[in-house]
Amino acid sequence: MAEKTVWMLMGADAEPFPSPEPGTLGGHRRSRLYGTLDCRAALQAIARGGYVKNRVFFLDEITAIAAGYRPCAVCMPDEYRLFRGHA
Repeated sequence: MAEKTVWMLMGADAEPFPSPEPGTLGGHRRSRLYGTLDCRAALQAIARGGYVKNRVFFLDEITAIAAGYRPCAVCMPDEYRLFRGHA
């Protein structure tokens, strides 16, 4: 019998929880931002050796916002403009 993969995600209460589904967004615990898993800025920070120890994952954008995170200006410019109030 194959083992099921379990991912650790962050919930709306900003607490980690095991999930049978992978996250769709990544975030940074210290800067309180979230973005796509292929975000250029995040991947560059990871390549420089940073970011990883503070990386968190969210199931969706609603959860990331509820946990108090803001959208990344690099990979989510439309969402970031809305967040800043510049629709």
